[in-house]
Amino acid sequence: MGNMKDRQNAFENKFAHDAELKFKAEARRNKLLGLWAAELLGKTGDDAEAYAKTVVVADLEEAGDEDVFRKVRGDFDEAGVSQSDHQLRRKMDELLAVAVEQIEAG
Repeated sequence: MGNMKDRQNAFENKFAHDAELKFKAEARRNKLLGLWAAELLGKTGDDAEAYAKTVVVADLEEAGDEDVFRKVRGDFDEAGVSQSDHQLRRKMDELLAVAVEQIEAG
């Protein structure tokens, strides 16, 4: 019986760890995306950092990535930045992979 409880605890711990990793990776991806988008929007230095923070905060609006996508897409459209939806989503995927690598590397 103790073995079953140990397995359950291990599963719950792994689930919590994976959820934390996913949250951290998405937050880091959003910051990297914000910095990338800021460059395309002509922002540098503190303005770029501030913009990146608005992208991170945008992710708190709803579950999933659509809130972040809409934020950056809208800013690109408003500023006349030429990036297709596909290019933006591909960049989001690429930066998520980078964020996971960075977190795993410590």
